[in-house]
Amino acid sequence: MKIGYVRCSTTDQNPERQEVLMERLGVEKVYIDMCSGKNADRPKLKEMLEFMREGDVVIVESFSRLARSTKDLLSITDTMTEKGVEFYSQKETIDTSTPAGKMLLTILAAISQFERECLLERQAEGIALKKARGEYHGRVPIKVDDKAFEAQYQMWKDERITARMAMANLGLKPNTFYRRVKAYELERGIRSSDES
Repeated sequence: MKIGYVRCSTTDQNPERQEVLMERLGVEKVYIDMCSGKNADRPKLKEMLEFMREGDVVIVESFSRLARSTKDLLSITDTMTEKGVEFYSQKETIDTSTPAGKMLLTILAAISQFERECLLERQAEGIALKKARGEYHGRVPIKVDDKAFEAQYQMWKDERITARMAMANLGLKPNTFYRRVKAYELERGIRSSDES
């Protein structure tokens, strides 16, 4: 069986792009985590590792969706190997059914972790410098007219327009739009569509 694993770092992100890829690759069962990949303590990841059986193939968009550290990545893929499960990462074209794929997985995981740590270090240094100069004020929130948002939200919920049309009309990106929807529904006690 082809099993897909999808992860978005926060609930603000939309997993649609990864889900479309899974469909294109003929994945039969998909597990989705909406949380950070900083460790392997993720509910759907654990569920998937329990479910998979010998002969299955676990497919991800990129190995960074499966794990953020070399240690976690190798631990997870070791569990797969023990169960007779292969691992395929579409972005890096890693296929652990081959010796070359196994070696490449280890090398790329180490490089990815190194790059991420360097990036975080550079970001921290940049923020510290801006703070010292009094230039750092954090992220500026995107302003959206409440009435315009409410009107577009209602048309979307009434299926008179698509979510994409509502985003275009409001000038919002998907992450911002869905974050705003969530806040709006929580504020008004509206049961969200994914709860129904």
